[in-house]
Formats: sequence, structure tokens, C-alpha cells
Amino acid sequence: MPAPSRPQFDHSYDVVVVGSGAAGFATALGAVDEGLSVLIVEGTDKWGGSSAMSGGGLWLPVNPLMGRDGAGDSREEALTYLEETVGEAGRSTSRERKEAFVDGVADLVTTAERHGMRFARGKDYPDYYPELPGGKIGRSIEVVPLDSRPLGHWWGTLRSAVPLPAKTDDVWLLGRAWSTPSGFVRGARFVFRALGGVVTGKRLVGIGNALMTSFGRALLVERDVPLWLSSPLEDLVVDDGRVVGVRVRRDGRVVTIGASRGVMLAAGGFESNPDWRQKYHGIDGSPSGNPGNVGQVIEIAREAGAALELMDDAWWGASVEAPPGGTPAFIVGERSMPYSIMVDAKGERFANESESYVDLGHHMLAHDKDGPYWLVLDARAQRRYLQTFAMDPRAVRAMKEAGIAHKAGTLAELAGRIGVDPATFERTVRRFNGFARTGVDGDFGRGNSAYDRYYSDPLVHPNPNLGPLEKGPFVAYRVVIGDLGTKGGVVTDADGRALREDGTVIDGLYAAGNTSASVMGRTYPGPGSTIGPATVFGLRAARRMARANG
Repeated sequence: MPAPSRPQFDHSYDVVVVGSGAAGFATALGAVDEGLSVLIVEGTDKWGGSSAMSGGGLWLPVNPLMGRDGAGDSREEALTYLEETVGEAGRSTSRERKEAFVDGVADLVTTAERHGMRFARGKDYPDYYPELPGGKIGRSIEVVPLDSRPLGHWWGTLRSAVPLPAKTDDVWLLGRAWSTPSGFVRGARFVFRALGGVVTGKRLVGIGNALMTSFGRALLVERDVPLWLSSPLEDLVVDDGRVVGVRVRRDGRVVTIGASRGVMLAAGGFESNPDWRQKYHGIDGSPSGNPGNVGQVIEIAREAGAALELMDDAWWGASVEAPPGGTPAFIVGERSMPYSIMVDAKGERFANESESYVDLGHHMLAHDKDGPYWLVLDARAQRRYLQTFAMDPRAVRAMKEAGIAHKAGTLAELAGRIGVDPATFERTVRRFNGFARTGVDGDFGRGNSAYDRYYSDPLVHPNPNLGPLEKGPFVAYRVVIGDLGTKGGVVTDADGRALREDGTVIDGLYAAGNTSASVMGRTYPGPGSTIGPATVFGLRAARRMARANG
């Protein structure tokens, strides 16, 4: 009897990475570090994924930068905090995976540094529940703004490429750059940084663009790692139960690529798939992630036998609704500053406006999935603090025309314009104003946590997050349930290997980032809790592939 034929490949590599965000590039970095050949394939015509569109922060407890700064942290404290915040939310949040994440942090940072990436700590940025056991301030890191010119032609295809040298660590102070001394100093520093780039002929980039530019320089430019754009995954190649390659569509034809050590699926979630959003979340969604994230790769993994988990959850938050043809604006610090509140369709507060975005999103879902919700600001909030969604006059005009933004001289007039009961709205504001004067939010505890106070105005007393709504004109923006991406996907082990429902490993198949079910479960422990684990598990997967038989 003749032996079964082996798969034939048009190209062969040790590792094939599907997806070009942080998880995919971290896998590729690990492969290169291990001396393996690697190909990155991207389904869209832009690389960088949601990572390039993000704030670029990585939540990495016990990271080497903390050790160098003498900032106290330990493996035990990090794991205690993860158990307190994440707990057990399925197989993706097992103790083994939590330990793997924490134990992989140092390797990620030192490996990236060895390949030329430079990081800075967000020394003032708290965990999102810093008062819980093991909670800390300053666990998040980000890539230092850098010159994107060395990317050469790759700059033209980087998703959301914007030459702006902002840091995540700038944002909390830039929001009040013209109302507090510390904000002014940071604003001036940012301006000088931007001008310095112009004067020296550099095209400086920051936040998510900095992260992916740094990855791109290390791999695409300096190591000449091949990246195929507009090459969506069609299927996996399986031989005798092991994933040994992929089929992608490139230039109108199907190309078969061998992957002797493994295939990494790191192509994001499914936030831009309205049918899946309705199926798993019950809403169409207002995503702020990559428009190319439609879940096709997750479906291909499922068809190959992979177990899925957390499909009903996402990295939730609140977004100002998009006008026709626009995009929703994910809001963080804007809803936390004084002289503002959020109300529901009745004109009542429903949550702590300053809490972490994933908590606020969950509260919005539980309270009234359909909304509408409104962010209401008095004249002082409008004048003193940056509203990123209202910086472009054309966008503001479009929001007004679409009924998303309303302005009025009195609160009663504003209530009529946004369609809430004037009496209820008046009682809500009166009660909130009382809390602002005493400094204690008796309903939702706004300002009680160090995380709340990170986005606040220290010149407002007695509570930097509270300020009475008294001075008109008042403005209201319609807010919807938004997200930074979905959380559900392939169940993986401590090294990113895809698992079946019975817990057995699918040989040769790996997943990381939002293609995988998150180790963070249904919460968000700290700033960068998406990208931090995405990169750690990407690198761990590459290390595991290096130990696999070719």
C-alpha cells in the first residue's frame, strides 16, 4: 500500500504568523531571536492591527524597568492581584496561565531591548484596582517616541500612521494642560518634543504607532523579515493531526506555505463583524479597533478543533457616538474630570463615571444595553479640560447635525433637547452637586480610588473628580457602549498552544492576542492589559516552537 502523500508547499518557513499586530510581531521577534525563519501574513492592506491604533501601553507586572527604578513589586504580589481581579473565569484564566504571563514578562522586555526597542515606565499610572491586595502604581510601560523614517516604504502601509510623538504617560496631564501647572509643564514638554523632531528632521511617532514602528524597525527593516499584506488566511494545512502550514490568498490565487515549527494565529478578534456581535453580544457594537478584525481566523481555528471561550465578552468602554461617516470616539479621561456627569435615558446617574472603562462598559450593558447615555459638561469642564472627540470643528458640527451633541443655556433646556425628564435630571444634578461640595460621592464612590484620581484636577477641592454642574452653557454628548476589541477566542495553554475541548493540544497551532481567549478574563487589571499578555504569550509561543521538532 503506497504511503500517504505529504503536503506540497509553495514556500516553507519555520514559523508562519497570521496577523501583524503586537502579538504577531512579538512571536516573530521570538522566532528571530531563536534563529528561526519566519513569515508574517496580514489579511488587510495595512499592518499593525489594533495595536497601531492603540495607546501602545503594556501592563507588565514585575518588569525590569521597575527593578531598575527601585519600584517595589514581586511575583507573589502580581499573582495575588491577578487572583483578586481576574479570579477564575474559565480555562483561559487558569493559575498556570497567570503564572506564565507574570514569569514571561522579563524575557519579553529584555529580548525586545536586545533587538533595539526602548521602553519607558508610566510611573504615575495606577493599576485599575490599586487598593486591592497586590495592587500597584507604575506597572505599565511603553515604547519611547522614535523616528519612523527608518521604516522606509513600510511607513506608508502602517495602520493609522500619525507622526505625533505623544506618550500614554502624557495623556493624563495633557487633558488639563491649560488649567493646572503640572498639565502646562507636560504640555510644554510635549510641544518641545514635537518641535525637536521637526527641527532635527525626524518623523517622531508615539503611543501605538511607536510600538509598531519599533517592532517594524527591528524585524522588517533590520532583520528583513518578510511581511505579506493583503494575504488573508484561507485555511490551515493539517498532516496526520498536526498543523504544518497555511493556505493564504495572495494576488488572486491560493498560496500554500509550510510552517515546520508552528503557525501563530494573531489576527485580532471579531469586533468589526456585525453578525457575530449580534450573535455573541446582542449589540451591533461601536468598536474602536481594527476594521479588518472580523473573526475569520477564529472560525478557521474552531473548524480545526480549537476550543473557544469568552466569546460573549469584550474590552468594553464608553464611546461618543459617531456621526454619519465618522468613527466612535472611545473616552477615558474626558468622563472622569470635574464638572461632568453621565446619565441614562431617564436623566439619572448609573455608575462611577471615573471607573475603569471595562467596568463602565459592563455597567452600561447591565443597566440599559440600548441607551442612550449622555455625557454632560458645564462650561468649566468645556473650557478647562481637553475633549479629544471635540477638537475638530467639523466633527462637532457633524455631531450637532446628527443630534449627538447638544448645547443649552440652562439644564432644563438641555434636558428637553436630549429627551430626558427635566425634573428627574434636575434632581440628579442637584444630588451630584451636593456630593461635589462635600467631596464624597455617596452613590457610586467617584474619586475614592487612586485610579479615579489619575484623571482628575488636583486644584478642585475637596474631591478632584467632582465639581458641581452650575455654570452654563451646558453641553451633552450621546454616548454608546464601545470597545477596544473582543476578548473571546481560542483557548490556549501557558505557551500559547491551541487546545481542544478535551484539553489536548493541537500540535503546531498557536494563538495570542485577541484571537485567543484572554488571561484577563472579564476584567482589565491595569493599563495595557490587552497588549501586555498578547506580547508575552506571543514570545512564549516562539520559545516553545523553537523546542518543537522541525
